[in-house]
This record gives sequence, structure tokens and C-alpha cells, in this order.
Amino acid sequence: MTSLPTPDDALAYATDAGQRAVLFMDVMRQRSEQAAAHNAETVPHVLSFDADLVCDGRNLPRPVNYLLVRIQPPGSVVIDPIKRPFVVVDPRAGHGPGIGGFKADSEIGVALKAGHPCYFVGFLPDPVPDQTIEDIAMAEAAFLEWVIALHPDAEGKPCVIGNCQAGWAVMILASLRPELFGPIIIAGSPLSYWAGVEGQYPMRYSGGLLGGSWLTALTGDLGAGVFDGAWLVTNFENQNPANTLWSKQYNLYSKIDTEAERYLGFEKWWGGHVSLNAAEMQFIVDELFVGNKLAAGQITTSDGTAVDLRNIRSPIVVFCSKGDNITPPQQALGWILDLYDSIEEIRAHGQTIVYTIHETIGHLGIFVSAGVARKEHDEFASNIDLIDVLPPGLYEAVLTPRGSDAMAQGDWVMRCETRTLEDIRALGGNTVEEERMFEAAARVSEVNLALYRTFAQPFVKAVVTPEVAQVLKALHPLRIQYDLFGPNNPFMGWVGAAAENARADRRPMSVDNPFLALQEKISNAVVEGLEGYRKAIERISEDSFRRIYGNEAFQKALGLDTTSDQRPRRAAKSLLHRELTEQRIASLRTAMATGGLREAGIRALLYVGRPRGAVDERGFEAIRRLRRNDAALSLHEFKATVRQQFLMLVIDEEAAIAALPGLLPPDEAKRLAVLDMLRGVLAAGPPLDGESARRLERVTEIFAPPTASAPRRAVAAAKTA
Repeated sequence: MTSLPTPDDALAYATDAGQRAVLFMDVMRQRSEQAAAHNAETVPHVLSFDADLVCDGRNLPRPVNYLLVRIQPPGSVVIDPIKRPFVVVDPRAGHGPGIGGFKADSEIGVALKAGHPCYFVGFLPDPVPDQTIEDIAMAEAAFLEWVIALHPDAEGKPCVIGNCQAGWAVMILASLRPELFGPIIIAGSPLSYWAGVEGQYPMRYSGGLLGGSWLTALTGDLGAGVFDGAWLVTNFENQNPANTLWSKQYNLYSKIDTEAERYLGFEKWWGGHVSLNAAEMQFIVDELFVGNKLAAGQITTSDGTAVDLRNIRSPIVVFCSKGDNITPPQQALGWILDLYDSIEEIRAHGQTIVYTIHETIGHLGIFVSAGVARKEHDEFASNIDLIDVLPPGLYEAVLTPRGSDAMAQGDWVMRCETRTLEDIRALGGNTVEEERMFEAAARVSEVNLALYRTFAQPFVKAVVTPEVAQVLKALHPLRIQYDLFGPNNPFMGWVGAAAENARADRRPMSVDNPFLALQEKISNAVVEGLEGYRKAIERISEDSFRRIYGNEAFQKALGLDTTSDQRPRRAAKSLLHRELTEQRIASLRTAMATGGLREAGIRALLYVGRPRGAVDERGFEAIRRLRRNDAALSLHEFKATVRQQFLMLVIDEEAAIAALPGLLPPDEAKRLAVLDMLRGVLAAGPPLDGESARRLERVTEIFAPPTASAPRRAVAAAKTA
């Protein structure tokens, strides 16, 4: 039986609650002062690493407000000049730069820890007048040229990490300038903007329910040609009203003695709002989020060049999470289905795609969480060369605890398992009918935008002067909340001194105080109420979207073909590429009989390992150690050889293996040495069985045929026993 609260319990709770309220107000005051100081900086950022300016985008022929800096490694970190550099690009989605290096356990931190030189692409809070998304892409190309020139001895082009909206920007650039890129890592980045699952991820319905992008144009006009990024932050906050309106503040209040530092650290980034040119934001909404034109190849540059993601030649690594309601797995991976009809088509384009799906982490956690940094980012940074030499295809990265395995690096073992397009489809997605709804919403957006530009925009532009725009910017609700707790509010003058007194006389209540349990129950009830509100709004939004844009008569009025069984936004097939692929296949068939012991060893290794359907980092580590003993073979040459030999096996496995004896030298010792190497590499992974074991027997007969001396074969077998 629960005992009733006593007067002492009430007094203890009242004292503690009063002190916590004062300390909470003081943290709010500190947050406002911190935001004012941060936003007053010339280059506000939240990087926890020192950096040196390499290139200022404002000095480029097409100036932009972007900067390239080189990260100074901490004193305990040793950089290997041979290792490829990492370039981290932060999203310009309402917040300021630096989140990719927000703490020691971050993308930048794990890249430095792995011995890689590291660079960061950030931006200033205000755009250069008239800069465009294309200008930014060209600036980032110039940045990569700088990085490549600074590391002439590096084994491989830079590994580029694009977070959130920087991910699609990096992918656009990589399709236009593929020669600048090593592996590409995109974290929480939307690329297939209509994709999702019925009953989930309602943010994708927003454009249609608001009537399209006319509201984006209006917001840009109210900023006198500048789009205030605080509106983007508002959109993020609206996705989780329970956290925005209650949980974030309550967590601080309830843990005021321990939570203040972490809260202020995050709020420094969250409250550092930046701006975009209205034309930049209009491009993002029209071409990407409402138009969904990126994966369909319908975006072109100013000179008419089509942006085709199939042009990317570097491995693409995708981080996503089922717990991400901003960029769910369907939006992070659906572009693969928009571009390709089969794994063979992916291989024909020479693309390597690796993805990993977290079960629970939220959107920001994908590139902010220390746990993700120590696990996923750490493993990819440590094994980036493994990803760079993976044969073309689709893989899922699976991480398992390392244990006592000496061949693995870090605390986890990474295994890249082959996947098919069915694995992507199994995540869920739109039917053809659902895709048609979004196509209808895109057409309504075009109509409404044209109407706004014709009838309303001239009036708005005439009324909104730069001075009016500044007043409207200052009145944004997110900025007002900072002002309410800031030093300009005379009612906050008493808080600092009161907080000092509260800290000096701090008297926290006992954890078993019954009023504390009641407080938690009330908080949980508030959260449940706000969650219920969110779910109700989401259901209404989805149902409204489907009823409006799923109406067949409405679709016909918009000019849609309601009888087609084809998705409205798919990338067109290139007859030229098909012709080039056929020529490439003919060339590979001819090349099967050319090469030497090196090519034979790699081909044999791939042949034995293919039935496993996975590439293990332990096996790659064994190969890496052997490759480093061959000074004549660079990583680039090794990668090209692996890909060529793999493609030979793909187009005609039997012919490729039948040609192996012609590649082997007569020197028996050299053949047996390579056979020893093959067995050593294969032994580094899981035990061979079934088809893989039979293939190894066949390879053994090729490299050490019965005509070889029995004693030499016995010695070779003993070495690998």
C-alpha cells in the first residue's frame, strides 16, 4: 500500500521545484545570450576542432558563401599522408555549420582517428546575392580540386560525406564531376522525395496540402529575395510537437543539475539560423521535394547538362534509419529503384552501392549521435578502402562485435552482404497509383506558382522593402523566444543573482518523494496528449492528401494518364549506354585470356568467394597487407583490376575460369605462393563450405595440377592447415 505524502515531502518538493524553476530560467537566459554572441560572429559554427581556411568561396569566379577549411588534428592523432582525405559537407537547411564535427565522437573525429587528413565545407549565415545551387556545386568542385592538389601522394580521391541536404548536393556534383570523388557517404539524405509507407512519414504530404511551392515563393518575397532558414527549423520542429513544446524543456527542468551543458551545446547549433537566396530555396522545393526530379534525371544545369546519378563512378554509401521521420529509408534508398531495373543494370553502369539501416536512431542522430559515430562512422572510416574496391553491385553493411579477432579494426567487424532490388522493395514504397497522386500534387504546384507570380508577386515585392523584411525576420516566433529570455527583457534582470543563490543553497528532494512520481505522471500525460494530437493530424493530413490527389477526375483534369501502369517519374534508359555496355562486354570477353599471375589470383579469389554473397573486412585486411608488399600496385590499379576480373565472372563465369591456366606462369613456386595467399585470405573470413569449398578445390587443381610434385603440394597444404 502506497503511503500518503507528508508535509515534509511537500516542503522538500516545493523547495526543489522552486530552485529548479530558477535554474531553468537561468539556462534560458544563458541560451539567449549564447545565441546573440554566436550569431554576431563573422563565421558562426559549432566545430569542436581548430581549422585553417583553405579556400573562401566568395573569391571564386562564381562567388558563394561557402568555405573550405582544413581540420587541425588533436595532438594525440597522427595523420598518414598516404591515406585519402575526408571532406565533410554540412547541410544548409536552416542551421549553421559544424554539426559534422560537433564533438570528438563525430564524423570528423572518427576520420582523424583513422589517420585520414580531414577537411570541412561550411558556410556563412548570409548568401552571396544571386548565388544559385549550381554556383554552390561549382564551388564545391573547386574545393575538391584544392584537396586533391594538396594530397598528391594519397591513395585515392577524397572520401566525401554529405549530411542531410548536403547529401543530394554532393550526389548532384558527383554526377557532373565524377573524376573528383572517392567513396561518397550520404547520411540521412533524401533522394527519392515522394517515397514512403502508407500511415508513416507524413512530411512528404506537406507540399501537396499547402498547394505546392507558391508558399516558398511568398516566403522568399517577404524576405526581399532572401529565404529565412528559421522557417525550415520550424518545419522540423512541427514534426514532433511533444518534443518541441514539452519534452525538450521538461528534460532540462527535471535534470537541471546535470543537463544544462549538453542542452546549451546543442541549442548553440539549433538556434544558429542561416538564410538562403529565394531562388536557391525555390530550386530545392520545385526540383526536389515537390518535383522529385533528381533520380528521374530531369534536372539540367545552365548549359543543358542533365544530372544523371548513373554517371557517378565512386562507391555510394547510404546511412539511414527506420526511426528517421525526416528522411526514412524509402526516401534514402528509393532512388535505386527509380534508376535501375536489376542488379545487372547497376553492374553495367559500374556502380557500387552500400547501405546500412539503423533500427531506431532519429534523423539528427545519424550524423550527430556519438554512438553512431563510434560504430557506423568509425567502421566506414577505417574500412573506406574496402568499400572502394568492392565489385559493382548492391550491398548491405552488417556490423557485428569484433570479439578477439586480430584481423578486424575497431570494436566491430564490417561485412558487406550482397543484396537485390527486392530487398529495397521489401522496405515498402509507393504503388503506381500513389506515385500518380504525387505527380498530381506537383502539377498543382506548378499551376499555383504561376498564378502567384502573375497576380500576387508584383504586389508583394512592391510592399516588402529590405527594411520591412528585416522587421518580419525579427518577428519570427523562434527569434522572439530568444528575445523573451534575453538581456533586453527587463523582467529577466533578477534571474542571474537568484540562480547563484539557488546553486549555493541547492536542496534536491529525495528520489522517492511521491510528488516527484506525480510530476513524472503529469509529464507523461502531456507527452501522450501531444503525441495523440500529432497522430491525429498526421492521419487527417494523409487522408486529405489521398482524397484530393487520388481523385481520378481531378487527375484527368490535370492531364494525367490514369490508365498507365508506369510510374510517372523514372529515369529514361540510354540507348548509347546500352551500346557502350555491349562493347564493354565484348572487350571483357577478349581480355579473359590476357594478364598474368596477379589477375589470375584476383579472379580465382573472387570466384571462390562469390557464393558467400558477402565481403568481410578481415579478408580485405589480409589482401591489403599483401598488396602493400607489392610496391608496383597502387590502390587505383588494384581497384581497377578487381572490378575488371569481377565483371568477367559476371558475364561468363565458366569461360573466365577456363581461361585461368593460360594466365599462370610455368614457375610452380610462384603458383603455389599465390595459392597460399588465396587460402590465407579465405581463411580470414567464415569457414568455407558447400559451393565455396568445391570452388576452392577447382582452383587448387588449376594452380597446383596433378603434374606438380607431390612433396611441394604437401608443403603448401601444411602451410595452410
